[in-house]
Amino acid sequence: MFRSRLAATSCRCIGPVSVFRSLPPVCPQRSPYSSHAPMNPATAPSRRKVTINYLRNLYEAGTPITMVTAHDFPSGLAADHAGVDVILVGDSLAMVGLGMEDTNELVLDDILHHSRAVARAAKSSFIICDMPMGSYEISPKHALRSSIRVIQEGRAQAVKLEGGAEMAPTIKRITSVGIAVLGHIGLTPQRQHSLGGFRVQGKTAQSAAKILDDALAVQEAGCFAVLLEAVPPQVAEIITKNLRIPTIGIGAGNGCSGQVLVQIDMLGYFPKGRFLPKFVKTYENIFERSKTAIESYIAEVRSRAYPSEEHTYPINEHEVTEFEKMIMKRKEELEKTSQSK
Repeated sequence: MFRSRLAATSCRCIGPVSVFRSLPPVCPQRSPYSSHAPMNPATAPSRRKVTINYLRNLYEAGTPITMVTAHDFPSGLAADHAGVDVILVGDSLAMVGLGMEDTNELVLDDILHHSRAVARAAKSSFIICDMPMGSYEISPKHALRSSIRVIQEGRAQAVKLEGGAEMAPTIKRITSVGIAVLGHIGLTPQRQHSLGGFRVQGKTAQSAAKILDDALAVQEAGCFAVLLEAVPPQVAEIITKNLRIPTIGIGAGNGCSGQVLVQIDMLGYFPKGRFLPKFVKTYENIFERSKTAIESYIAEVRSRAYPSEEHTYPINEHEVTEFEKMIMKRKEELEKTSQSK
């Protein structure tokens, strides 16, 4: 009820047209003393919504496609503001966002919750949501039902699923109703136990040919692009040249049509000592910077340096005096009552 009234108030502040583009950073009618200020995605730099056609144009022009993962509203907002082409709500969420042992613990309802949060933030980037293990393997009908939920409830524009030629009938069924699919071949983390762990794929001519066959199969089934994970760069480049759709590499060299990284990995949002795959490049050290900031906060609270006057709300001194008088009067009345007993 409160949120509905707040939303209605926001609309009255800005008028009925171009709600998201016109919304000011702070609505004049909203109290400046709220403990929780909304993060407004409308403050993002203005750019057109990325579509499959736009991605196709990048591919045909030979311009690498950029993709990063996001798992919540702030990470989606950062990626969208940065201007990334595609945001992947990946099942890596299981490990880097929820502390699970592997991606296989994640269920469809989990990722739908996070996909909705990302979609609230990302108004320009193309959003793809991973299909967790158990949400698409039983049958094409089962996969279609899950895919519809991802589009309707997760507010994504496409789905991603793992597997090669064996998943072609499933991909064909999903794409037949107009749902875009990003394939995922090479190292498929949901199948890590059958692969003997997280191991590089395609290191022999025979296994490389199998990956190419898988790529061709998912292309013919209707995938608009395919992700190649943990594949030697020479193999990935040859596969890319033999396809009519973009390849997105992760640990597959720069000969792919685009690249993807897990945002938490690339930002260094983890403590020292955590294992990182060889292909990860860290562009920041957010964990240490966050830790240092929190340590500063703790120190200032202990010393009472925080909150200082600038972080407090003013009150008329006369009112403070009156309040103190009221307290004194109450104490006197309590003492009288106590003595009378």
